[in-house]
Amino acid sequence: MTTAPARSTRTSITWWECEPRRLRRDQEEIPAHFPHLVFSDEGAGGWEGMLPRWPFDRPEPAHLTDWIGERGLRLRLEYGQAYPMVAPRVFPLDPLPEPFEWTQHRWHVNGDSSLCLLRDDVWTGRESVGDLLLKAAGWRIEYALMKHQTIEEMTGSGIVTDSRLDHFLAQPPTPADTTGHGEPDTAGQDGPAC
Repeated sequence: MTTAPARSTRTSITWWECEPRRLRRDQEEIPAHFPHLVFSDEGAGGWEGMLPRWPFDRPEPAHLTDWIGERGLRLRLEYGQAYPMVAPRVFPLDPLPEPFEWTQHRWHVNGDSSLCLLRDDVWTGRESVGDLLLKAAGWRIEYALMKHQTIEEMTGSGIVTDSRLDHFLAQPPTPADTTGHGEPDTAGQDGPAC
């Protein structure tokens, strides 16, 4: 008589049980630079809240609030259980990109509505989540420039360290249609993916 092999009863463990130093690092760095984000340990964990309007290492342009208002991007950052080897996903909550923008690389939004923040960079697992959050803050500003039809596509490197778009923000936007491009523009869908 043969007996059936014993079944292994594995319990799932979270990424932070495997990477407690990384959790500690994120829980120190993120509140220090982004105090309005709140950590949640639900699922694989994440952060939600409001980014600063201009968290960059150069003076805020004079008319930034005319472009984006008083507040920065409201977002949800979601870790996956493969973090830190796989970058977390960042979902904008306010403003919320329109569905037709999700599939056009020029908006830097992925098909699931998460932001494409690593377009010109590589995530190795050693990078700071704070760098992604800075890029998300920059995305918010470039999104306003896109909606005002001031630029045709978002920059590859972002405005975190690139001041080439700051001159637009030094003056108020021209009164125009700020609802976007009206009809969904499908041009550029065959361009480089995020």
